[in-house]
Amino acid sequence: MRILALAIATAFVSTAASAAPIELVTNGGFETTTNGLGQFSNNTMVPGWTSSGYNFVFDGANPSAAVQGQFGGLALWGPGNGSDNGLTGSPAGGNFVGADGAFEVGAITQTLSGLTAGHRYDVSFYWGGAQQDGFNGITTEQWIVSLGGISQSTAVLTNANHGFTGWQKTTFTFTAQTANDVLSFLAVGTPNGEPPFSVLDGVSAKAVAPVAEPGALAIRRRQPRPRRRRASPQVSRRRPEPLQPPEMSTATAVPIFVSAQIG
Repeated sequence: MRILALAIATAFVSTAASAAPIELVTNGGFETTTNGLGQFSNNTMVPGWTSSGYNFVFDGANPSAAVQGQFGGLALWGPGNGSDNGLTGSPAGGNFVGADGAFEVGAITQTLSGLTAGHRYDVSFYWGGAQQDGFNGITTEQWIVSLGGISQSTAVLTNANHGFTGWQKTTFTFTAQTANDVLSFLAVGTPNGEPPFSVLDGVSAKAVAPVAEPGALAIRRRQPRPRRRRASPQVSRRRPEPLQPPEMSTATAVPIFVSAQIG
């Protein structure tokens, strides 16, 4: 029985491992573009994504280098243009997105397919706050993330003048509304005129792995066998022999004569 339980548990674990959730986001690192770097839907396109705002694709290997947009070149403050703020590409590597959260604000979106309504999905991503080169002042940056019309917001980061907040990773869990829900990232920043840029990279969406029921992998312990009772030694049940009365003597009685003197 114990061997059978072990086999069942091993098969369960193997099946769970082979059914690891698949990646649902296309081009989540923004590596593939149609015309290199620059403004989304203006100078370049990013397959899998659409953009309706002042959003740009930057090079993680040279993050403070200027890219082209509708108003000409645009860069973020960083080591390459006079600010030793530590601006780097994200831990995901490669390209990343920078979105103005206070000017011509518009979301970056992608429709996720193959969802199951009512099931939960984890959306994870790297993000941070930066500032457009050529402007001064303290800024704040944030992302509002939505799936199927349900929204969640990151913390609000306060960024120093000419600064960079560093990258951090956040995961939100959503419940799918339909089989095809829209994933959306909307940058929010302040103040207007000192361009706050929310940066984004490494977007991923996967189904939440089901939780095994308690005891599903428990191995049944072998139950001890009941001990067999040893037979008690046989005790003689014979009745004791009745005591015989002592034998009477068979000696012959001898008469005794007593003489008496008669005067």
